[in-house]
Amino acid sequence: MNRTSKCAQRWWRTSLIWLTVVTVLCIALEAKQAESLYFNVKDLGDPGEGVPVIKPWRTVQLDRDYGGQWVVAGDLDGDGAAEIVSCENVNKGDVHYTSTAVAQKLDGSVLWRWGEAGPGRKKWHHDVACQIHDWDGDGRNEVVLCTKGSVVELDGRTGKERRRIKIAEDASDCLVFCNLSGGESPTDILVKDRYHRIWAYDRAGKLLWTVTDPGGYRTAHQPRPIDLDGDGRDEIMAGYAMLNHDGAVRWVFKSKKVDQGRGHLDCARIYRQGATPEEFHIVLTCCGANNIVMIDGNGKVLWEVAGHHFESIDVGRVLPDGREPQIVVDIDHRPLGESPLWVLDRFGNLLGQIVSGYCRHHCLLDWTGDGADEILVSHNGALYNHKGNRIGTFTTPGEEPTAKGERSMLIGDMTGDGVPDVMIATTNAVYIYKNTRGKKQPGPVRLGTEFNFTLY
Repeated sequence: MNRTSKCAQRWWRTSLIWLTVVTVLCIALEAKQAESLYFNVKDLGDPGEGVPVIKPWRTVQLDRDYGGQWVVAGDLDGDGAAEIVSCENVNKGDVHYTSTAVAQKLDGSVLWRWGEAGPGRKKWHHDVACQIHDWDGDGRNEVVLCTKGSVVELDGRTGKERRRIKIAEDASDCLVFCNLSGGESPTDILVKDRYHRIWAYDRAGKLLWTVTDPGGYRTAHQPRPIDLDGDGRDEIMAGYAMLNHDGAVRWVFKSKKVDQGRGHLDCARIYRQGATPEEFHIVLTCCGANNIVMIDGNGKVLWEVAGHHFESIDVGRVLPDGREPQIVVDIDHRPLGESPLWVLDRFGNLLGQIVSGYCRHHCLLDWTGDGADEILVSHNGALYNHKGNRIGTFTTPGEEPTAKGERSMLIGDMTGDGVPDVMIATTNAVYIYKNTRGKKQPGPVRLGTEFNFTLY
């Protein structure tokens, strides 16, 4: 090898080393230096003058006898348009089950009713076990719910019961579809009691496994299916424990800052997908332990922020500067008027804060079409931009929010144009707001609300 070749090799090797050093230093600097806040906003009371009013595109008055605030949406009758399903629920001693369901078209007309009107309540303070899914893979959606002692499969077009799967009487806290069997689609289900036990069944109703206090901790409100290893079968974030597809404990998250045994997992969201478990990043909130944490797909703690009752998480690009996605999380159990919504970077640094009357239910959506996500808050109907400024208010004509937690917010394509829209649900009505400036999503778009919808 001649001298020129050796010099060139040394130059490239030295350049690569310096490039690596600079990259590592930049990442470390970004991680260690908390940036100044992009915004710190208090938005209490009525919106200021000049804030645009966003009126509903459709308003669906919920069925008086069978309708309730839990709402999911999808194409039930195969006409290519979305319908809504709303439910009442019975709650006794924090054991609850779905008592009614009603399917309505967007003009308010009723497709069908199921259940017993009367004993249930219209409001919720938890997930209600009712989802829309093409369970049998025939191209037509079913409505599947958990009532007392049974999983019930309803024909999406008619509401007629197709079958029941017997479950424990208290295993009706939520319903999650997943793929434990390695098939082409999620045909297995998870049901659970409030905080301790999870049961997994296949589509035929065969019990696959059950687990109690997974990893020694309470369950999550909604277990989260994630295929970490790419084998076509879901692992399950059951609480603080990640389970293999067969229900065996894969690993258990251990906090370095708090006593996580004081509570339970409230929410788990995927921050980053990966080809290997190490590449996955998952964000968790720890109820009772007052903590938010990012872990990788092996349960390794990447960072923790403690000291507040963090609840629900959104992941998106709020700041339009090309950086990594941000994390939006509410802080609950605060007095009305002192409810913060935080925006964090990928290292857990606080980038922005909005304080409003009540921030518990929130979503992210590109409403303006600029490629960045706006922040939407259900209780005050506010639409906030990347500076924390309110740039719109979703109105609910005919009723006003009167109490904490009475409005929920859902995102989904309700018009069939491939652009996600907004829904606000109360105990009386569903208000649908057409997203006229948002961008069409790449690839196939689910008509209706998200798969395995949850309030958490």
